[in-house]
Amino acid sequence: MADEPKTLQEAILYFSDPANCREYLMARRWPDGATCPRCTSKDVIYLEKYNRWHCRAKHEAPQFTLKTGTIMEDSPIPLSKWLMVIWQIVNSKNGISSYEVKRAIGITQKSAWFLEHRIRLALANGTLDKMSGDIEADETFVGGKTNNMHRNSKRKRQAMNDGNWGKTIVLGLLQREGQVRAAVAPSRHKHQVHSNILANVEPGSKLYTDEFNSYDGLPASFTREVINHLQGYVNGKISTNQMENFWSLLKRGLKGTYVSVDPAHLQAYVDEQVFRFNNRKDADGKSLTDADRFDVAVRQIVGKRLTWNDLINKEAVASSN
Repeated sequence: MADEPKTLQEAILYFSDPANCREYLMARRWPDGATCPRCTSKDVIYLEKYNRWHCRAKHEAPQFTLKTGTIMEDSPIPLSKWLMVIWQIVNSKNGISSYEVKRAIGITQKSAWFLEHRIRLALANGTLDKMSGDIEADETFVGGKTNNMHRNSKRKRQAMNDGNWGKTIVLGLLQREGQVRAAVAPSRHKHQVHSNILANVEPGSKLYTDEFNSYDGLPASFTREVINHLQGYVNGKISTNQMENFWSLLKRGLKGTYVSVDPAHLQAYVDEQVFRFNNRKDADGKSLTDADRFDVAVRQIVGKRLTWNDLINKEAVASSN
């Protein structure tokens, strides 16, 4: 097998060979040999003619492929194109739009949009571990101005009464020398802000926030240091500048690449940017290469599934609220 790719050009050439796609994915999904994703049996045989495996155990649908049980399940798009788009999404600082994907790999924009959302699902990496130490907490607004909305639009009427000026709230937490977490929230009211902190931050941690009053009244187990942005942006260790850096990266992608993002799907785009931000460096502080980030992403595609109906139903639910 040829050396694994280090650049996008090498990746395109490398994954154009189906055997390389198979070997690369198998090394990460089944390092000890293929395993049936339905019954976990190792008693399987590879059917080279059909590029799939057959499980000898007695159960329904005994045949499976590398796509089975992953974000790629039931997709007619070949692995070579899937892997190329994954490489681009995880390594493009501002993301890559579905229209770019459409032109690059020769599929419809609708298919490209669906493909990208399945990749974003793989990049989301929820964890029960809490953050600790020095934590920056901040919130931001995402969305267009109410004045730019059509006067008869439902969204404008909702914006006049939602208290968020028609924008969507994203709450962020960043552990210094660590990772960032960001979550879409219905509001930035005190109960939402406190719930987010209590769910993600260990008691005893030190919080750095701005003067926004929703951070008032946190449990005494948290130490809070406040920076007043009317007076300055840094006071010794007190600042939220690293969190602001993440917001700038997020909005650069949303405004410059994706342009118009429905609030129903915003969390997926936030998760995409969180993945790239958190995988700039490894645990030892060494910068990750494009190939390293791609490797991390590919290891997260298993056990996640997003159907077209699930994806578009998000919009239906959001519009009915």
